Amino acid sequence: MPEVIVENIVASTSFAEKLDLDAIAQSLEEAEYEPEQFPGLVYRLDEPKTATLLFRSGKANCTGAKNVENVKKTVDIIADKLRKLGIEVYSNDELKIVIQNIVAISDLGTELNLNEVAMGLGLENVEYEPEQFPGLVYRIQDPKVAMLLFGSGKIVCTGARKTEDVSVAVQKLADELAALDLIRK
Repeated sequence: MPEVIVENIVASTSFAEKLDLDAIAQSLEEAEYEPEQFPGLVYRLDEPKTATLLFRSGKANCTGAKNVENVKKTVDIIADKLRKLGIEVYSNDELKIVIQNIVAISDLGTELNLNEVAMGLGLENVEYEPEQFPGLVYRIQDPKVAMLLFGSGKIVCTGARKTEDVSVAVQKLADELAALDLIRK
């Protein structure tokens, strides 16, 4: 089975019914807030290395984590910082985290002829326009992900909501390509 490396997890949560972003921006010096350019406040952490967008609605998006534990850690750290500012935040039990997207990479270990791959996988599931983009986009229905395949044999998988789905999708792709005799297992 090809090794899968998670590069980024995007998750959403809600810290409160509403947030006063102006007050948060003034109190947390690491916060970046320029409402005339973007309606959210950006809060970056060095450990774990993540960025979280906070919105007036109380909702937030966390990006940059490489595993689900780091998403949880980020949300807990931000919730604690907001509480220390006197902001009423949902309890840690009420902070529901929803994984929106997982981006991972893998390598099939062999070069691919993307024209042959496009024909073999079926044109109804494939987008391949080499003059527009050097990779082939292959959509899998179960698990529902998009795979970018490159001639080098490298793959980018996006759209998964569980890390296991990435491994399943990569294995499924490798099995399909092997069955078509386009790679050796």
